[in-house]
Amino acid sequence: MTSLTSSRRQQTVRRPVVVSGCGYWSGRENRVELRPADAGVVFVRGDIGPGARVPARLASRVDAVARTNLEVDGARVEMVEHLLSALAALGVDCCTVWLTAEEMPRLDGSARAFVDAIDAAGVVGLGAPVDPIVVQDRVRVGDGEAWIEILPPRFAGLSVDYVLDYGAGPIGRQEFSIEVDPDSYRRELADARTFITLEEADRLRGSGLGLDVSTQDLVVFGPDGPVDNPLRWPDECVRHKVLDLVGDLALVGRPVHGHVRAYRSGHRLNAELAGRLVAVERNVCVPA
Repeated sequence: MTSLTSSRRQQTVRRPVVVSGCGYWSGRENRVELRPADAGVVFVRGDIGPGARVPARLASRVDAVARTNLEVDGARVEMVEHLLSALAALGVDCCTVWLTAEEMPRLDGSARAFVDAIDAAGVVGLGAPVDPIVVQDRVRVGDGEAWIEILPPRFAGLSVDYVLDYGAGPIGRQEFSIEVDPDSYRRELADARTFITLEEADRLRGSGLGLDVSTQDLVVFGPDGPVDNPLRWPDECVRHKVLDLVGDLALVGRPVHGHVRAYRSGHRLNAELAGRLVAVERNVCVPA
């Protein structure tokens, strides 16, 4: 298995590449262009102006329901976790992301289109070496109902053991483990789609959100299972949770080398763990 080693150089996309589509919440079309860069991942709201720049960092994160949003000086970017997940997993450390609207495209609810775009563009090395956070001691947040922790790495990269537990019902309890590298991500995570229950979908529509979203745009679970949209894996839901986790941890701004264990964690707890990593890095982490 190929892993992202601590000795590699930072990377960016070789050439610009575009992914377009409508957002879940707003329904607005967004043209997303990934451009080569030499320092970090930065979103640019081109519809506002070239100065409307939003770094993909924890300091930019704002609270949101069931998604990861960023905002700086009134420039907001919504539902960034799928793109950030693909960039991080494929080793793209530096990229300028030009947008024509605030909400990222929903596509099919997975990260596949972003992965395909990055692969089509190609990845090229830069001069500066990667400086990963390498976990030395356990860091844990949450409680008995939902928690997430990170321990020293099992290999030179990120590995995850995740338990999803919806109790009785069609989603139920699912477990998934993975060592995240470009190949395993493409094969095991990239196609895992966003999912919600039918009750959640009805509440969203009742509040005027997602009015043009159909059961083909994400996985909607009714009492008897997915509605008019077969699963890609029996455990697709937990795989998508891991996909989101990879994207949320990318907000530390550096690769994370550690082993994550999670139970029913979501965006809020993922971000809390990332914040703890950054805050206590001098005590629990050292550069490789």
